[in-house]
Amino acid sequence: MVSNPLRMIEDARRSAQIPEKMYQRIEDRFHIVMEGINRIEQASGLKYPLYYVLPELVLVSSTVEYDKVGIFFARTIPTIGFNNRLNVVIQITAPLVAFGLLGTVHAILAHEFLHYLELVRRIIKMNFVSDEISSSLFEEKYSDDDRLMNAKVVFRSDPTLIRHISNRFNDGFRDPSLEKIAISEWIDKGLPITRVPIDCNITKIPFESIVSLEVDDDVKEKITAYEMASRASLSS
Repeated sequence: MVSNPLRMIEDARRSAQIPEKMYQRIEDRFHIVMEGINRIEQASGLKYPLYYVLPELVLVSSTVEYDKVGIFFARTIPTIGFNNRLNVVIQITAPLVAFGLLGTVHAILAHEFLHYLELVRRIIKMNFVSDEISSSLFEEKYSDDDRLMNAKVVFRSDPTLIRHISNRFNDGFRDPSLEKIAISEWIDKGLPITRVPIDCNITKIPFESIVSLEVDDDVKEKITAYEMASRASLSS
């Protein structure tokens, strides 16, 4: 975990980008995030990657669907740091913390954790290929789940968490209530947003950074065990 995952929220409060009332709501509900991360760590037996809360809502659009706008409530972002070192960071948007129900917050945190594991798996196997560009929100919605490890294997000791993931990510992420309140209480009130094209959600990592990633042996062993369990479940 970063030393203070709410640092950017605190900075946004000081610069009046978000009002005091919204800051307090985020701070008061941040325990849901911490509980979700602890839950994911207990169920998977692995540490959650670095994470922080972004004081913005991320809106995504495509060049071929002009009237379509999607929302990213969280993202898994590979970053290249000092000496070309590769780090994987989970970016959690403030509206998710402010308005998300416990089951939704935990499902999204778990979903991003699966992205993290899949990214690390591909790097370990040295068969990493930049993610295929999705030209539309429709394609992105369906291709996303193809880049994940099996939640039923990773979180097998927590069937409730698996159910949260299945309910929210059945045929792409859907939580109409969260999306509605994010629009009315964040976008319509002029709070910070970031607009990104759908094809920016691509992982492009230099080879020298890939080989610099240090992965603990327990992570490697767990990922190997997940792969074996997934193959066993498919063949049974």
